[in-house]
Amino acid sequence: MIKSELTSEEFDIYYKRYLDKLDTNTSLRNGFKEGQKNLVTFFKSIPKEKGTYRYQTDKWSIREILQHLIDTERIFMYRCFRIARKDTTPLAGFDQNIYITPSGANEKSLDDLLNEFIINRNNSIALLNSLTDTNLQFIGNSNGGEMSARAAAFTIIGHDIWHMDVIKERYL
Repeated sequence: MIKSELTSEEFDIYYKRYLDKLDTNTSLRNGFKEGQKNLVTFFKSIPKEKGTYRYQTDKWSIREILQHLIDTERIFMYRCFRIARKDTTPLAGFDQNIYITPSGANEKSLDDLLNEFIINRNNSIALLNSLTDTNLQFIGNSNGGEMSARAAAFTIIGHDIWHMDVIKERYL
């Protein structure tokens, strides 16, 4: 299953900015594995003293961004799972900003956050490997719009790239 197979009916236009970060030949399952390697390498290359840096006082720190990526992956894989299982119950959106403070991301070490990311990503990969391509094509309702299970999963990969680009541009 590759990104070019996605149709515009499978996701809300809001998610296009993340999906556009992916090459059209990005394979879903391999994209998760490659994305894991790339993200870990990227965050390990950031000087430790930059972990709590914010380029503006109202912006998240680098550690908070990593925590956000972990939390978002959890939510989007939950969406992917429910949709792939043909659950037609509308799935609520979430306010990403309220998740950061209780996460305590700035009190966690970068190594702890990366370990949390790796464990979570491995669980996501296991879930994707348990789903068939047919399961991943099912469409449900997420955050008030239609979304396929595979669009939810592909969004995670693009979302990671989006935030790594933001860090490169504004934090380093």
